[in-house]
Amino acid sequence: MAYAIDLFCGAGGCSEGLIQAGFDILFSSDISPMVEVTYKHRHEQLGLIQGENTWFERSDIRDLTGEQIWNHIKELKWFNDGSRELPSDIDLIIGGPSCQGFSRAGRRDKSDPRNMLFGEYVRVISQIKPRYIVLENVEGFMDMQFNGYVGINGTKYPDGSVTPFLLRSELNEIGYHTLEPKILNAADFGVPQRRRRAIFIGYRDGEKIPNYPTPTHEGKHISLEEAIGDLIRDPSIKSTISESKYQKDSKKGRTPTKSGKPISVSKDLTCTELSTVTDVVSERFSLFNQGESGTNLRKRVKEQGINLTGKKALIQLCSEKLGLDSKDVIKLFKNGNPSDDQIDVLLTKKNIRQRWDPSQPSATIVSIADDYISPWEPRTFSVREMARCQSFDDSFEFLGKRTTGGLLRRTEVPQYTQVGNAVPPLLAKAIVSEIMKCL
Repeated sequence: MAYAIDLFCGAGGCSEGLIQAGFDILFSSDISPMVEVTYKHRHEQLGLIQGENTWFERSDIRDLTGEQIWNHIKELKWFNDGSRELPSDIDLIIGGPSCQGFSRAGRRDKSDPRNMLFGEYVRVISQIKPRYIVLENVEGFMDMQFNGYVGINGTKYPDGSVTPFLLRSELNEIGYHTLEPKILNAADFGVPQRRRRAIFIGYRDGEKIPNYPTPTHEGKHISLEEAIGDLIRDPSIKSTISESKYQKDSKKGRTPTKSGKPISVSKDLTCTELSTVTDVVSERFSLFNQGESGTNLRKRVKEQGINLTGKKALIQLCSEKLGLDSKDVIKLFKNGNPSDDQIDVLLTKKNIRQRWDPSQPSATIVSIADDYISPWEPRTFSVREMARCQSFDDSFEFLGKRTTGGLLRRTEVPQYTQVGNAVPPLLAKAIVSEIMKCL
């Protein structure tokens, strides 16, 4: 038996990887009530029953103690009806403290209180004393600096100390050795997504030294077409694409239930709803070439021109905004060298949109999928397509609101965010399988 705890568990990406690698998850926790609904539902699907063989606690980690965790584990029916013997040790704690303050994708904020959650993670580790630990975070975690950081035992660190140094020093103080932190690309481990993450692996003094996983798909990454080509809506396009092994595995399932068999889904997929867009937006999407970014599209329009024939909604919009008739609008953009203001009317000032390349893995999945365009159709992606790019099984159902906006993004964790925040299950499996080898 190998027992794990999953902290900051989110919708359950790490948990999927843990189960695939053979771990039993005795305890898990996250702060979000929207995440709780998805996480508990998935565990019920798999036969992980609250209070019987697992416990999920919705909690701020700052309010969570090792004593509370152990008490929940001791109360599990498994260990009170003679089914199993209560373990003296937890084999692994895994977690990814909230990373918004570390992220390079947005404005980094050293004062963001979420930056300090890795210290709370160390505190819980010191109280549980597992044999092995894993921490996952964004690349920006590797060079974030702190001023006035005080450690778990009162150690005052020099201003400018970077997160990896603080983390390794703190773990060393409580009896853990750590491997040199490493950046892993999920695409190298069978995930159809270019997602680079900082990984820390630690082990208690006296335990076998683990290794980082060896890439299985380096140089032979799974493409977007292999990942989601079967989810294209246009039958004339879909019929030209063969079903891939990755698609078959997603439908068959990779995560076993307690009965030992994964949940197979061959039809009636959930989370396939598409966002409704206006004709103008749909026609804008159609202007992008496969693999082209908004910046490159602007450059192409300016230098080479673009043919708007048949783009009725866009032509009408440009006619109204620029005071030109339809023929002059087509001529203006077809001949090249329109002004920046004229291009803004055609494309808006937004340059972060990108149409993905079907022959490559997807870009990094984030919590807002509004700016990703399908290579085959002028639309954004469904939650299911995003989940495929993260390597979730098709049987994994994301619950709650599909998306949200405005200030609600600060507090709500809808389906798209649940997917974007998750650790790809296949990456998690690769990492924790190395721990399993030591056990």
